[in-house]
Amino acid sequence: MYTDKKISVAVIKRLPRYYRYLGDLLDNGITRISSNDLSKRMHVTASQIRQDLNKFGCFGQQGYGYNVELLYEEIKKILGLDKSYNLVIIGGGNLGQALANYGNFGKRGFNFIAIFDRNPKLIGLNIRGIEILDVAELENFLKTNHVDIGVLALPKDNAKQVAPILVNNGVKGIWNFSHVDLDVPDNVVVENVHLTDSLMQISYAINGDIE
Repeated sequence: MYTDKKISVAVIKRLPRYYRYLGDLLDNGITRISSNDLSKRMHVTASQIRQDLNKFGCFGQQGYGYNVELLYEEIKKILGLDKSYNLVIIGGGNLGQALANYGNFGKRGFNFIAIFDRNPKLIGLNIRGIEILDVAELENFLKTNHVDIGVLALPKDNAKQVAPILVNNGVKGIWNFSHVDLDVPDNVVVENVHLTDSLMQISYAINGDIE
C-alpha cells in the first residue's frame, strides 16, 4: 500500500506525531476534527496537514473535517502498526535495559524477545522477563527465531561487527544507538539515534542568536 508514491522523509517523520495526537483525541472522546483545529493542537499549519495526508488518500471532507478514528486507523496501517514486530537488543547495559523496560513499545506491537551482551556480569540477568544471553549465541538465535528489528545499544566498534550478523540472518531493520554509520544493503532500513546530536541541536537553539 502507498508504494506507488514517493513520500519525503519529512512527511514520514511527521506521521507518528499525527498518530499520537489522534490517539489522544480518541481517548478524550473526540470523533471528528478540522485541519484548522488539529493545526492549533499540533502547531503545524493546516495547509501542511492537508498536504501530508493527501499524499496517502482523501481522508477529510469539506465542512466536516476528519473522522478521527478512521484517520487514526489509516495512519496506523500506513506506519505498519497493524502488525507486530520481534526485536532483539544487542547491548544489555544501562541503555539496553532501559529500552527493554519501557512498556509502551509492546503496546505499539514492538516486542523484545531477547537481549544479548558479552559481559559475564550481565549474562543471565532477567530484564522484564527477558534473560540476557551471551552474544555468542546471537547468530544461532537469529537462525531459529524470526527477528524483524535489531537494536544496537553497544559501542560503535562492536556495532560494526554485529550489524553484518543481523543482516546476514534476515533482519530487515536496525535501530542504531551506536554512534557509527553502518554499511548495510539498501534493503535494510537503519534508523540512527544519536542522543548527543539532539542535545547539540538544543544547544544551538539556546545560543543561536549569540554573535
